[in-house]
Amino acid sequence: MTNIATMTDEVREKIIAQPDVILEDPDVMQALIAANEKAMGHNIVDLRGIAMERLATRLDRLEDTHRTVIAAAYENLAGTNQIHRAVLRLLDPVDFEDFLACLSGDVADILRVDAARLVLESVTAEADDNLDRLEDVLSVAAPGFVTDYLTRGRDVPVRKVTLRQLQEAEGGLYGEGGGWIRSEACLTLDLGDGRLPAMLALGAEDPHLFSPAHGTDLLTFLAGTVERAIRRWLA
Repeated sequence: MTNIATMTDEVREKIIAQPDVILEDPDVMQALIAANEKAMGHNIVDLRGIAMERLATRLDRLEDTHRTVIAAAYENLAGTNQIHRAVLRLLDPVDFEDFLACLSGDVADILRVDAARLVLESVTAEADDNLDRLEDVLSVAAPGFVTDYLTRGRDVPVRKVTLRQLQEAEGGLYGEGGGWIRSEACLTLDLGDGRLPAMLALGAEDPHLFSPAHGTDLLTFLAGTVERAIRRWLA
């Protein structure tokens, strides 16, 4: 009994000296509330206990929301860094051929995509013979191809950036082995007055890398950089 009384006094002194230790521990507070309700009996409604329980639930929700916001902020920062690195790399090439190689090489690696395809519409629909070795990144298509590809024949407006999932039979744009592409980001490019539109398509094996629910601000910025760089080569 002496030992118990001594321990009780010691605990009591610690609680009086540092009450925050108890108040900041949710498990201890929950145990105290439960003991209090049990002592009052089942016929008495403890409004204070109910209020505290609701406040605890709200606190849990706020903490979950806080974690979600923090995670989204870190993800957005990582995406911003990726785009910045890709843009800086796109400023390095000194000719159009190097620019195309950069798109399918370093830029694709930075953006963590599995394929990159630049589509240029042309009346002749034929690529320069000097660029044949870059056919894995460059496609020359007939006028209207970009709109048809993005809308899939539907009467809908063409957006600057289109994010979507693909089925196995829809990866033809990426070549014979494009059947494994499961999501893509299509960036429409304005090459200036009097020129046909173009498109940069980024394909990924991951079906969730690009989704209509994702934001497009960073990719819109990337599209603006690409189209300005191509205008420089066309000039």
